[in-house]
Amino acid sequence: MSDLLIIGPDTVVSMHYTLTNDAGEVLDSSQGQDPLAYLHGAGNIIPGLENALTGKTQGAKLKASIQAEDAYGLRREELIQAIPREMFAAEDIQPGMVFQAEGQLFTVVGVTDAEVTVDGNHPLADQTLHFDVEIVEVRPATGEELEHGHVHGPGGHHH
Repeated sequence: MSDLLIIGPDTVVSMHYTLTNDAGEVLDSSQGQDPLAYLHGAGNIIPGLENALTGKTQGAKLKASIQAEDAYGLRREELIQAIPREMFAAEDIQPGMVFQAEGQLFTVVGVTDAEVTVDGNHPLADQTLHFDVEIVEVRPATGEELEHGHVHGPGGHHH
């Protein structure tokens, strides 16, 4: 019987991953960097990937395709809005710029003399995401990690 810890609530998972879209383009990867570490069950990663990792152990390799609903959601048109230009302090606003307001990220999608059109949808909304994952380590979370809701130390959060 293996004494490997199984991924479940209150475990810290360190993993290497490569994220691709339907066209096979690499969108993100941990290769050449420290593994990504997260606290399982704390909502630190997208729900579909967390579900795919549940029950796995250190050394496991898997491929998971996550539908938009279980990733960054479906695009919502109501998150695209025109805001009066004078509401922005920056002088040179260009499409593609990202800013944060009220805890949410917005991408500038259009600029005129009168207004700035922003999109509050996640850039990966509406996309099926494909993960190629290798579980590097699974360990019990510390009391402090559980209290704070995130991993501390390598690959995690530093206070």
